[in-house]
Amino acid sequence: MLELPPLTLYVHIPWCVRKCPYCDFNSHEPGGEVPEEAYLGALLADLTTELDDVQGRRLAAIFIGGGTPSLFSPRGIAAILDGAERLIGFDPDIEITLEANPGTLEQGRFAGYRAAGINRLSIGVQSFDNRQLHQLGRIHDRAAAIAAIHAARAAGFANLNLDLMHGLPGQTPDEALADLRLACDLDPTHLSWYQLTIEPNTVFHKRPPTLPDEEVLGAIQDAGEEHLTAAGLRPYEVSAWTRPGHESRHNLNYWRFGDYLGIGAGAHGKVTRPGEGRILRTSKTRAPADYLARDGDWRASRQAVAADELPFEFMMNALRLVEGVEPALYLARTGLDFAPLAPRWRTLRDRGLVSDPAERLATTALGLRYLNSVLAALDD
Repeated sequence: MLELPPLTLYVHIPWCVRKCPYCDFNSHEPGGEVPEEAYLGALLADLTTELDDVQGRRLAAIFIGGGTPSLFSPRGIAAILDGAERLIGFDPDIEITLEANPGTLEQGRFAGYRAAGINRLSIGVQSFDNRQLHQLGRIHDRAAAIAAIHAARAAGFANLNLDLMHGLPGQTPDEALADLRLACDLDPTHLSWYQLTIEPNTVFHKRPPTLPDEEVLGAIQDAGEEHLTAAGLRPYEVSAWTRPGHESRHNLNYWRFGDYLGIGAGAHGKVTRPGEGRILRTSKTRAPADYLARDGDWRASRQAVAADELPFEFMMNALRLVEGVEPALYLARTGLDFAPLAPRWRTLRDRGLVSDPAERLATTALGLRYLNSVLAALDD
């Protein structure tokens, strides 16, 4: 039987000073001043339309992403959080994350964000190599990234994530490891370390740069994992490393097939309706101008996930976790019996790719390396 899972909130702020050539997120250059006041009003009105899906829960986490949320003032961020607390309510130990880019930050804003209620900061460094930053279209340099991290610490952010990419154009294993060493030396509590991939509808897709070959990528991965482990970080998801107790709560809820409301241009949400036996996917109108023009209806879609799609949807998230999930979570989150999936799971287990399903629904270390193949086999 379906159970009501924890609830988090995703808030999307869609503007960036400059669109990066690798970025396929819903982000837009504003072409003038960011319409902060109008967008704040739309966000909170949007949230009121989602309240029926709260179903008596409080928010376990909030993630404010983009785009570049740090383009908004601390006062604006406080207005979002005050509205969410008033309309829904917060768990006593709620984790509230704000994404920030070094090139958009006035150093004085960090203390303002902290005072507004942000207790976890995620800084989009991507690289400390100025040549790579230029290729990636970033508006900050190495010095600005380091200064932003120190300023965040000085403002009281003890919970700090750094986003760092590898497999960059022409990057060698030594260069990738130099980035990683500096990131670890700056002592974040969490590190999102992920490979650059070329996505459709990006500048890099139209004009692809020369990326490292598979042999180099493998060498980067192996050396990077060794260094991260030595630095005291542990992997808990395909591209996420953490110090104990600092896993991203919003992302962990997402990977465990929990519920989340999504507000803002292009935001997505997932909600469980146990009484109706349904899981719903929602999305909001994507273009910022269209979002701002709406009055009372920001949804672009709201659809039930078909029962035959739920096994793959669940596994696509849960198997990203290094330790997987407890077996009982499959029934609780999908309302489905595991038995129809068992024959395909046994085949994968015989190949050494997944664990004993009576103990954990998880990949082995080998299976995690070939996660796409595992998921494809489960979706046959």
